[in-house]
Amino acid sequence: MNMYEPFLQVSIWEDSFKVDHSTLNSIASPMLKMNITSMENKSECIPQESREPSGDDQETIQEPVPKVLRRQAQNRAAARKCRLRKKAYVQQLETSRLKLMQLELDIEKTRKQGLYKSSLSDVGYMGSSGTINSGISLFEIEYGRWIEEQDRQNEELRNALQTNASDIQLHLLVESSLNQYSNLFRMKAEAAKADVFYLISGVWKSPVERLFLWIGGSRPSQILNIVVPKLENLNDQQIASINNLRLSSQQAEDALSIGLEKLQQSMINNIQADPLDFGNYGFQMAAAIDKGEAVEGFVIQADHLRQQTLLYMSRILSIGQAAQGLLAMGEYFHRLRTLSSLWTARSCHHFYPTQHSN
Repeated sequence: MNMYEPFLQVSIWEDSFKVDHSTLNSIASPMLKMNITSMENKSECIPQESREPSGDDQETIQEPVPKVLRRQAQNRAAARKCRLRKKAYVQQLETSRLKLMQLELDIEKTRKQGLYKSSLSDVGYMGSSGTINSGISLFEIEYGRWIEEQDRQNEELRNALQTNASDIQLHLLVESSLNQYSNLFRMKAEAAKADVFYLISGVWKSPVERLFLWIGGSRPSQILNIVVPKLENLNDQQIASINNLRLSSQQAEDALSIGLEKLQQSMINNIQADPLDFGNYGFQMAAAIDKGEAVEGFVIQADHLRQQTLLYMSRILSIGQAAQGLLAMGEYFHRLRTLSSLWTARSCHHFYPTQHSN
């Protein structure tokens, strides 16, 4: 069988200051000629016992100079330490912010996995060890995001059609929608490798969607019957091409259905046990497992048929008609999910319409 393959951180400066006595003397000598009154304006007090400075007075006058220099050096050191503390604090805040974001992501992931585990327990999907298939768990999360993106794209298509957007805008929206479905088929192919029986059972879909399930999805011919009546201005050639596409899809569906039925019957024959040979059925079980692995091929082929039908349909239609068709199909699935939600709410609240007697 042909297998479907998808399109997949302030540098820190440091100031050192060294002063010898000769430098201090050269700085202090001009200051000896200054008036004592001007010296009183200094930040440090200077003794004023005589107007004519003596040798002792000269040393007294010189004292404020190294004090000022030391104070300046101390201020610079303090400012540098302050900047370092501020930088470390900012870095700590950033690290805390990143840790908080990661924690939020972990909590959200755990919550989703917990909900998923609960749903699997309800349908009996969990194994005897109580473990969950990680591939299926990932598919559940990805499919939930896919639904959100699908609803967003449907809204964009609706707005574009209502505002008579240009063909270029519609072309971009149509391509984006087709790629969205391609992503779904890729996700399903990965999920089929993890557990094909989970995928083909439709547990990942809403209850009402499962009512119309066919090999892990919808019948392409059924989608055509829903989409075509919503299309406008179809010409005779388009109608003929659509009818041929519908017929070809139905024939391919019938072939896959017959093949799957034969595979199922073959599995039944392998599973059947001889009552006189109880306990010695390892060979039969191995053969049944081989048949089960073949189911994956049918699921992928069915998705391949669904994808090809979408592509051929988009080639038959104009850009505007293709946008209408994709919107109709997206709206159909959205309403199925909405109906499932309403039905579930009705069941949970035990709401039944009151019947009045005549």
